[in-house]
Formats: sequence, structure tokens, C-alpha cells
Amino acid sequence: MSLETETQPARRRLFVFLPLLVFLGLAGLFLSQLLSGRDVAEVPSALIGLPAPPTNLPALEGSNLPGLDSSAFAGKVTLVNVFASWCAPCREEHPVLLGLAQDKRFVMAALNYKDRPENARRFLGDLGNPFQAIGVDEAGRTAIDWGVYGVPETFVVGKDGRIAYKHVGPLTADSARNLLLPQIEKALAAPN
Repeated sequence: MSLETETQPARRRLFVFLPLLVFLGLAGLFLSQLLSGRDVAEVPSALIGLPAPPTNLPALEGSNLPGLDSSAFAGKVTLVNVFASWCAPCREEHPVLLGLAQDKRFVMAALNYKDRPENARRFLGDLGNPFQAIGVDEAGRTAIDWGVYGVPETFVVGKDGRIAYKHVGPLTADSARNLLLPQIEKALAAPN
């Protein structure tokens, strides 16, 4: 028996077990991430601490509110919520946003993402409007500048115009109380 014929079965066995080894490696990686205790709603943002992207979006037609203009952030804490009428989680978080709107220490603004104006107006008409400004981002280009992964997302912009916090996914009463409000309080306490 030649050396070449002896190595062929060994190679075949390696090719048979290689997919299994790759699968086990990936499963171990996913399991370690799952058991790490890390909050999956916290997606790191490269924009934290940087000035909010220059934004000047037109107002939602028929809303009688101004559009979203980043120059209006100066000197006040602003909560910017990215929403769309077609987004089911946006509907789930809306009561939380209405509750937050009762706090007049900060401004609530919205970026309406890839939505039809009549649908956005109907959404806010049915559920209530917590926002003081709504900018329409029909093409989604401004959302890219903000680093939006998907809707809903919520940003805290400090009095200095810098992004202080980003929450990915729908806000719940618990996440608003334990994650968002402490970040708002920090931004309110910071000097201009």
C-alpha cells in the first residue's frame, strides 16, 4: 500500500468532520454571546459623543409642526425618535413616548422613516402625537447619517448638540425608566 492511498482516507475524514467543527465553533460563539448577560438592545454607536448629524428635514405635511432641524437642538435636550407607520414595534412603544412627552424639560422630535405622509398622519392621529417637530425622511438617507439600523430607534441629544445615548428597538416602560431616563437626566444636568 502506498503512502498516497493511506492519506486519501485521512483527507476524506477531515472533509467530513470540517463542517461539524465549523458548526460547533459558531454554536459556541453564539452561546457565549447569549450567556454573556449583555443587553442585546444596546447596539454600540460610533456617533455617541459626536455632534448630531446636520439635519434639515421637511415637516410632515398637514401636521402644523416644524420639520427636523439639528440647529434647533442647541441649548436644550432633545429626544429624537425614528418611527414609521408600517413599523409594528413603533406602535408598541408609542404609549411610552406619549408618557415621556409629559415631561416638558426636554423636546421630543421625530424622524419619520421611509413613510407615506398620509400614513404617518393617520398613525399619529390614531395613537396621539408626542412630538414637537417631525421631519420626513422619505428616502432614508438622513437615517443613514444618524446610523439607524432599523425602526424604532431613539436618540438623546444633549444641550451641546452631541448625541449622548442611542436606544435600538422599541422602548418599553422598563427600558424608558432604567435606560433612557437616566441618560436624559445626565444630559439635563450637563452644562451647556
